[in-house]
Amino acid sequence: MLNPELNAFLTVWNAKWSVMPPGAEPKHRRLMFEYIAEQMRLPTPAGVASDARFIESGGRLVLIRIDRMKDAGDRQPCLIYMHGGAWMQGSPMTHADITMRIAARNRQTVISIDYALAPEHPFPKAIHEVMDVARHVKAHAADFGVDADRIAIGGDSAGANLAAAACIGLRGTPAAPVAQLLVYPAVDFEMNRPAYTENADAPLLSIRGMPAVNAMYCPNPANRRDPLAAPYLADSHADLPPAFIAVAENDPLRDDGRDYAEKLRAAGVPVVLDQGEGLIHGYLRAMEYCTASREKLDAMCDWLAGQFKAR
Repeated sequence: MLNPELNAFLTVWNAKWSVMPPGAEPKHRRLMFEYIAEQMRLPTPAGVASDARFIESGGRLVLIRIDRMKDAGDRQPCLIYMHGGAWMQGSPMTHADITMRIAARNRQTVISIDYALAPEHPFPKAIHEVMDVARHVKAHAADFGVDADRIAIGGDSAGANLAAAACIGLRGTPAAPVAQLLVYPAVDFEMNRPAYTENADAPLLSIRGMPAVNAMYCPNPANRRDPLAAPYLADSHADLPPAFIAVAENDPLRDDGRDYAEKLRAAGVPVVLDQGEGLIHGYLRAMEYCTASREKLDAMCDWLAGQFKAR
């Protein structure tokens, strides 16, 4: 059931990663990820300007990348975005193709967080930084040229985990986001859903390396039941913001997103679930090759724009 347009992307992607020695340390994987992302970067969309700032959180300066439309005014809607990478690699630069295109299509601002990575910074460092940045952006919205009443949060994979957890951690506070965009999210540390068997050796993400990266992010098993690490396990999901959850048919995490959608719906949260037929984990990286990847990002943007318009 794999979308045939993904084959060319996978050929290029796998060839570039093939030089990475087995068992490479996270620091080396990070360097390779940055290099590959730079080599495969798409052209900057017309009208998008990028900037960077630092925000202090827990004694560390957190870099944020700001992508925004230059001619869309000084009260733009805003998406706070967290990149994927198993909590131990990736950055705002590796995911700039995504954030710049959201900014361009919706004529908005996207703030991407260079959160602390495992294993040097295990849970809860990253989620605390995400929430601190969200609070700062809300409190200083005018300084960022964004509308304080139209701030959403989102991310992909491990970044979607952080986005979902931040919605729980910020629920009922002034910094609570108005919407959540969760792209192929990880929602807990259980590996017993059917997709883990059906897609055990799926492209871009197989289950072989999951226990190791989970241990990097959450070395204390007790923390793996904390809803800020495993948002699926929260005692309540009521009063969370509307969600767009995108999963991929050929992804070990497919059922994480499906189950979380059901959990939110049961709590009365409006949810749009995109099933990602024929797609794989990380499909937004294949926009140059795959029509469906581009169409899915358009659908996410349209939903997000609708949430902002309703405010």
